[in-house]
Amino acid sequence: MGAVVTTIDGTYRGASMQPACTLAHHMTTDHSRRGAPRQRRNRRRSNKGSNGRPGGEHDHVNTEKLTSTTTLPPVEPPTGFADLGVPSRIDDGLAACGFATPFNIQTEAIPVAMTGKDVCGRAKTGSGKTLAFGVPMLARITDAAEPSMPLGLVLVPTRELAVQVAEVLEPVAAHAGMRVLPVYGGASRHHQIDELAKGVEVVIATPLRLIDLIKSGEVELDQCQIVTLDEADRMADDGFTPQVEWILRHCTGRTQTMLFSATLDGDVGHLIKHYQRDPETVAIDEATDTVGTMHHLFLAVHHMDKDRVIGSVSTSIPKMLVFCQTKRVCDRVARNLQELGIDASPLHGDMQQSSRERVLRKFAEGKLKVLVATDVAARGIDIDDIGAVIHYEPAKDVKDYLHRSGRTARAGRDGWAVTLVEYNQHTQVRVLQRGMRLPTERATEVFSNDKRLLNLIEFDDD
Repeated sequence: MGAVVTTIDGTYRGASMQPACTLAHHMTTDHSRRGAPRQRRNRRRSNKGSNGRPGGEHDHVNTEKLTSTTTLPPVEPPTGFADLGVPSRIDDGLAACGFATPFNIQTEAIPVAMTGKDVCGRAKTGSGKTLAFGVPMLARITDAAEPSMPLGLVLVPTRELAVQVAEVLEPVAAHAGMRVLPVYGGASRHHQIDELAKGVEVVIATPLRLIDLIKSGEVELDQCQIVTLDEADRMADDGFTPQVEWILRHCTGRTQTMLFSATLDGDVGHLIKHYQRDPETVAIDEATDTVGTMHHLFLAVHHMDKDRVIGSVSTSIPKMLVFCQTKRVCDRVARNLQELGIDASPLHGDMQQSSRERVLRKFAEGKLKVLVATDVAARGIDIDDIGAVIHYEPAKDVKDYLHRSGRTARAGRDGWAVTLVEYNQHTQVRVLQRGMRLPTERATEVFSNDKRLLNLIEFDDD
């Protein structure tokens, strides 16, 4: 079958989500505005991690941040965000980082969140939800945080997403004299404790590391006013719902809860029912829509030719993400691509955090052509210029297909979602096509020497 194109809004093109400011220089070092740190009550420092083993023994201090080479020049304030009710102290930061025009999800969510209402947002990866919840959070925080008592909290499912959400919000916050800190496992626990002790307004955290710090008395959430659950469906899929609920119960001063997810059923529906008060739902798409302008292509291949097919596609696409079901397959595919002379690297949970961040940084900067990743490892990837996502095996269901494919066709760019289909996978693919409301046609048979692979748009003519 030919490629199928889906769009949400063919005329809308928002600004890139990558800030012009770099992260490393925006953590304010002047803490005079906070006054002397107050004495903590019954504060006990533990050296145990969330798994009960010593937390600092294998940690490394990671001061490097993953940044994209995609930047925007500063713009003159006021920006389009000011029209949504964003105060000038936050709008000035948005302007300095080049954010001029709100995305659709931001236009819908920010005015609601600025009123203090709970927000329940259905939004895909790449739709601009980070600023949709981050801007109101920063705008509604007016006081300086006391040591180890943040005023805002964002819970995310993966380490990579914690870093990347912080990358977007931190330079904006710095212009308003606020500090943002990513807190996640695999990075130095002691460094995070020291930063929390200086006073941090907003913490971006993965559940297990945050629970570890709460239990050891290194952070308290009594004064946390605003909580956001980002990619709540992914946290539920990974079994984090009990931990998320435990954290929410410790946010005793919480006045606003925002939840953003690609789907709003199952465990996510449970969180909405029990931890939000009369939330206003914001959605700019249908539950099965993809983001931006995406071409869907299903290719029937022989299993021994799959790696060479990927190699042929990569000749015309400068940055490509390949999804594999297991870590072992991920390593094998990356190794085979390297043997074909393709600049490829694996990304999965068995790699050390420092190695994962180094690989992601190279990929973001365009120094790595093909990233071969498992679903879990790739959930935090937030890079706008990925030209194609390759499903090495068909996704298990529509939800996984959407999350995988949502890494391309971002910020108004075109992108390709290519599924490689073996002889016994055609029925599974037709189920996916029906769920995505795409034409249920048989995949196009190709071999790695097919010239159409050098220019995927030629499949549109079939």
